[in-house]
Amino acid sequence: MRLLVTGGAGFIGSAFVRLALNGRWASRLTNLDKLTYAGNLENLAEVERDPAYRFVHGDINDAQLVVRLIEEERPDAIVHFAAESHVDRSILGPGAFFETNLRGTFTLLEAARAVGVERFLHVSTDEVYGSIDEPHDADEGYPLKPSSPYSASKAGSDLLALSYWTTYKMPVTVTRASNNYGPYQFPEKLIPLMITNAMEDKALPIYGDGMQVRDWLYVDDHCRAIRAALRKGAPGEIYNVGGSRALPNRDVVEMILDAMGKPHSLMQTVKDRPGHDRRYAITTEKLERATGWRAEVDFETGLKETIEWYRANGEWAGRVKSGAYQEYYERNYAGR
Repeated sequence: MRLLVTGGAGFIGSAFVRLALNGRWASRLTNLDKLTYAGNLENLAEVERDPAYRFVHGDINDAQLVVRLIEEERPDAIVHFAAESHVDRSILGPGAFFETNLRGTFTLLEAARAVGVERFLHVSTDEVYGSIDEPHDADEGYPLKPSSPYSASKAGSDLLALSYWTTYKMPVTVTRASNNYGPYQFPEKLIPLMITNAMEDKALPIYGDGMQVRDWLYVDDHCRAIRAALRKGAPGEIYNVGGSRALPNRDVVEMILDAMGKPHSLMQTVKDRPGHDRRYAITTEKLERATGWRAEVDFETGLKETIEWYRANGEWAGRVKSGAYQEYYERNYAGR
């Protein structure tokens, strides 16, 4: 397939680009990325000279640029990763989440409709379902109840994308994934934050009692699910993608400290964030039935590989945690 990927310099997007090019999933792959704070071309160093790869620095809200790229590259599919994705940042400043996640998705959909793209895969999150009480797991028809500006913006963009199938018969598919982890993840998210802080023997901030439950999905498994949805998923359908390993945040942090040989005393309880969802839980049965996809990386193996990667790439972590990251960190955790 010829692919246009948005946000391909971010954590999940760059993992998909690397797998797609190294595995020859794509005969041509164009990556459109604005290179905001979480976009990093270092993530793509191993494929930057691949003749099948093209990087374009630009904004998904630039309608003229998007149309021109689609006309030039004639992709068989658009895979839309580009998003503002961190709940804490959406609480501090929700405006960027509206602009990128809603307006940006609208701009892409309109451009794809105008040119006539054959497939549009919109990458979303299980956070659109909100907090789910035990023993229930959300399937794709579960009511949407987003709690943060981030998850609300993603729920809105999901519905917008699906409306283009209902209204225009534009072949849109939506995937909703649980918490991703793995190499190259920006260290504002739980697992890389805890690993990199522990590497420096710094305090590990734990929101509230730390018993918020999340399902953990290794990033390469997520990328393989996206490929499966592209190949065998149906237009107008939603597919949940999960790792089938739900754990309280505190348990995850303790596992990280144990694996790194660090004391649990590094954990530091801080005031919980507003509207913090208590439990996420999804079922992936629909995706498995439709495509045969299964998560391949168990959490213990994936976590070990992730810790080893950050230890081996301390300079990368040091660079991304400098400057503006430190300002964000102080702003988010000050007074907690």
